[in-house]
Amino acid sequence: MKPVFIVAELSANHGHRLETALESVRAAARAGADAVKLQTYTADTITLKCSAPDFVVKGTALWDDRTLYDLYEEAFTPWEWHKALFEEAEKCGIRCFSTPFDSSAVDFLESLGNPIYKIASFEITDIPLIEKAASKGKPMVISTGIATPEDIELAINACRACGNSDITLLKCTSAYPAPVEDANLKTMADMQERFGVKVGLSDHTMGSDVALAAVAMGACRLEKHFILDRSIGGPDAAFSMQADEFASLCTAVRNVEKAIGTVNYPEDISSIRGRQFSRSLYVAEDMRKGDLINGRNVRSVRPGYGLHPKYLKDLIGHRVNRDLQAGTRFSLDFVDQSST
Repeated sequence: MKPVFIVAELSANHGHRLETALESVRAAARAGADAVKLQTYTADTITLKCSAPDFVVKGTALWDDRTLYDLYEEAFTPWEWHKALFEEAEKCGIRCFSTPFDSSAVDFLESLGNPIYKIASFEITDIPLIEKAASKGKPMVISTGIATPEDIELAINACRACGNSDITLLKCTSAYPAPVEDANLKTMADMQERFGVKVGLSDHTMGSDVALAAVAMGACRLEKHFILDRSIGGPDAAFSMQADEFASLCTAVRNVEKAIGTVNYPEDISSIRGRQFSRSLYVAEDMRKGDLINGRNVRSVRPGYGLHPKYLKDLIGHRVNRDLQAGTRFSLDFVDQSST
């Protein structure tokens, strides 16, 4: 099984300072991330500059009463930074890729050699965007936070129609932060079986519990929002993992992978750690030649160096063929064959 691919989502967590973004890439690499992910849009490519009710955020804990345009003006990552961020990731030995939010972003990312295309949950219905990204022949990762089964089917079919079958669906709950009880991680296995794709998790819950559970349940990819320090502030800071927390998560993920291991039923008893502390048959009382085995003088006890306890029932009522001292490992050789 391949190791889980751990992605640090930079999103808006840079305070519009390039050096903060660059240090975030370096910190994500130090923490153990396999990749850092950007978001490629401007306010004008993702929404309209409009204050009509449809364009004012409602029903969220973090962004209520803000216009979409103002929110994205604060949150976007300047396109002129992308090349430096891609190069910094390469220097650090990790990958950098991005989520495009329109056709022009795909073209721009192609000019940078973007290696993976991520489709955000709210863009899963944008079939032309998915087709444009999938046509580039790169791995496609699609979040499903607001998707119906039909939405997912349409998105997957759009990729496959472009000849692109390298698709990973991410279970996602599009709440910020997301309640643990809404994670519904069993959906991952259903998506894998129903749609025939790889599965992972885009996690907006607080802490590591849901992410680690997803790894234990077979996620091949894990995304978590990353910030150097929540004191930087910004639209996504409240539900993002700080660098030290992300490092702890990466360590825990690798430990979970070790614990999952492989299917292992050992056949060689000598190779089983602790086997010596199992039960086996020992002489429990001094015995004289000809004594009957009665279940008190031969018993199943620890340690496990003697005869297997499965023989005890058949031994009772037979005689021993020699004197035996208490504490002796019992053997079938001790049974008087004339008494059997």
